[in-house]
Amino acid sequence: MHVQSDTGLTTFRGWTLRVRPATEAPARLLLLIHGWTGDENSMWVFVRGFAAAFWIIAPRAPYETKPDGYSWRPGAHARPTLDELHPAVESLLELVDAYAEVNYLDAAEFDVMGFSQGAAMVNCMALLHPERVRRAGVLAGFVPDGAEEYARSLPLKGKPFFVAHGTLDELVSVEIARRSVNFLERAGANVQYCEDEVGHKVSASCLRALQAFFS
Repeated sequence: MHVQSDTGLTTFRGWTLRVRPATEAPARLLLLIHGWTGDENSMWVFVRGFAAAFWIIAPRAPYETKPDGYSWRPGAHARPTLDELHPAVESLLELVDAYAEVNYLDAAEFDVMGFSQGAAMVNCMALLHPERVRRAGVLAGFVPDGAEEYARSLPLKGKPFFVAHGTLDELVSVEIARRSVNFLERAGANVQYCEDEVGHKVSASCLRALQAFFS
């Protein structure tokens, strides 16, 4: 898989990370969360050309999948619930805080983007810790079961979300994506939704809209 040449692979407190440090100040932390069977290389196609002020980190999930890749929770591919993803959300927040402290980054709020299972992680993180998420990118993902109780207090009020989905997606149907958008809006989020005639991927037009959203 092609990876931006200005990224580097590193290990940090037991995590494997691919990192692109910021070269302009003030640095703005962006966390990339890959999907099921992905790894620390999977998300970089979405952030080519992002501003030099973004300090981007992409961790490898802790659970191996067969024949290769990784997952944010143990077990089969069936769409995980919020409770099943909750431990991974907390672990990622601990990683962000520790990494930010060592690298003198302000991570009180940060941007986050995820694909598929990683997008479900983004939704969970924003619902469980809305004060930490500045902007959220949800690509070919879903809101996990068990999230309903968190929407009632409008935890995402005014929070900018970008959601992209393909009408031909056979892994996560577009109907699920549309219901997820409705849920996020009911939770208070300000959602920009991009839908296109592709499968389990992000179309070129939605990718351009994603880059504009984070710029």
